Amino acid sequence: MFYHSAKSALPFLVWSIPAVWSTTSCAQVADLVIHHANVLQCNTEMGQTQALAVKDGRVLALGANADIQSWIDDDQTTVINAGGQTITPGLTDSHAHFMGLGQSLQILSLSDANTWSEIVRQVEQVSRTLPKGAWIEGRGWHQSKWTNKPRLHIDGYPDHTTMSNAVPDHPVVLTHASGHALFANEAAMKLAGVGPSTPDPAGGEILKDAAGRPIGVFRENAAGLIRRAQSRETQRMTIDDRLEQTRQRIRLAGDACIRHGITSVHDAGSSFSTARTYRELAEANELSVRMTLMIRAGSRSLSARMSGFRWIGIGDGFLTVRSVKVSVDGALGPHGAWLLQPYSDLPAKRGLNTVALGELERIAELCRRHDWQLCVHAIGDRANREVLDVYAKVLGDDVASDHRWRIEHAQHLSPVDIPRFGALGVIPAMQANHCTSDAVFVRTRLGERRSAQGAYAWRSLIDTGAIIPNGTDAPVEHIDPRVSLYASVTRKLPDGEAFYPEQCMTRAEALLSYTLWPAQAAFQEEDLGSVEVGKRADLVMWDTNLLTCPPDEIRKARATRVWIGGVDKTIRN
Repeated sequence: MFYHSAKSALPFLVWSIPAVWSTTSCAQVADLVIHHANVLQCNTEMGQTQALAVKDGRVLALGANADIQSWIDDDQTTVINAGGQTITPGLTDSHAHFMGLGQSLQILSLSDANTWSEIVRQVEQVSRTLPKGAWIEGRGWHQSKWTNKPRLHIDGYPDHTTMSNAVPDHPVVLTHASGHALFANEAAMKLAGVGPSTPDPAGGEILKDAAGRPIGVFRENAAGLIRRAQSRETQRMTIDDRLEQTRQRIRLAGDACIRHGITSVHDAGSSFSTARTYRELAEANELSVRMTLMIRAGSRSLSARMSGFRWIGIGDGFLTVRSVKVSVDGALGPHGAWLLQPYSDLPAKRGLNTVALGELERIAELCRRHDWQLCVHAIGDRANREVLDVYAKVLGDDVASDHRWRIEHAQHLSPVDIPRFGALGVIPAMQANHCTSDAVFVRTRLGERRSAQGAYAWRSLIDTGAIIPNGTDAPVEHIDPRVSLYASVTRKLPDGEAFYPEQCMTRAEALLSYTLWPAQAAFQEEDLGSVEVGKRADLVMWDTNLLTCPPDEIRKARATRVWIGGVDKTIRN
């Protein structure tokens, strides 16, 4: 099992320049040399050095500036004087929705809207540019972050009437910022056949007014009613058009990652068919960042197909498939996280269980049998407890094996369950930006006691021996890793309040959470996650020392150069 010693505090380390480390003799010529740099190796010792050499996509040597000169040939070596800038391993976003990120860059962004009225105006303006009947899609609204409630609403969630009156001739579907609810106007609901008599599907909820009329908000699995109607429109596209749309989304997402120093992504839920598309692109050298996919499928589909889809390092390490994604609850924002006790602001609700625990157990048995990693979305304290119980039951005597099973998010925990992560070797894959983004409503949802004891409990989890691979959950939040790094070490909100700062990570832990720990969480630490001889030369140059700069400067740090496998991938705006 991969977890660090809870006794190691990973303090700031003094500058040390090791002797030259290399895999070969000095007679070999490097393809790339970077010198006069501040190289943060992000290995277990958090070593630092001045220069490095790269050959055939891997780190050839590390050492002082003078020592690395012997690998340079004026005709064959690209030499870069870093001018004191900082080098880190390429960052890994350990939980993002890659295709969703690309799609979010093609549709309306609603995250900056402060009121429902602003969103209605945005959609209305777009409708004027489209033919009647064309779908309008957007993402990013969050009722708990608006400055006032809509004129027509239920518990703050907007009634469709205002939007339906403003945009009557276009079906509108707007995804909640969390991704765990959506809004649909009357035109979209008609196409989906949704009305007062439509029942709630298992694991979902259609919000209705006192008269039983759907208001246009669909939580969790209920969103599928609208998505299926929308997908019928997609099916009218030609195969070539759908493929080009997919490729464009992948390009947009990859470019967004590289701009922010992200060279690897753990994709949190793709279908088998999408995995095939990624494989085709990886083998054609068309993936811009390294991808580790979690397959989202039911137990029947997995049983029939998973043995043929265990792919490791396809396309020179650009694609790996060996994980399964399951979601057992929703998100806290739309009251979908599954809680042990009722919501403080909705005492009749405890959230939603979106996948039956029997089905989760069947999938876990399949993963154990086929040696696949299991990654389960669990946000509420009830959801996390149930997942830990299933893991303990299915792993049994194998709990001490190198399974590296994960819980995605692990945002709200009962204090009695926190030690179980270290004891079971379960990896809490958490996104630090959720803490500072959600804090505006966490106490409202959970109350003070639950929030203080188990909300985003990074320090408590690390002290059990767990590692925390970090990320953004893009497009739920922006792909920018600086936000999560800053949140990891400060937990500061825009107004300057620190949200239970005793749960902060150290600066070194924050860097490891984006480098070595994600590599370990994906069985890739032999190749990725630290700047060490023999590992892939996935590197980022920063204009700021992320280990020692004042915390506020983390948010301003700029990735000035990016290399993947020693190849310059920098996107210059």
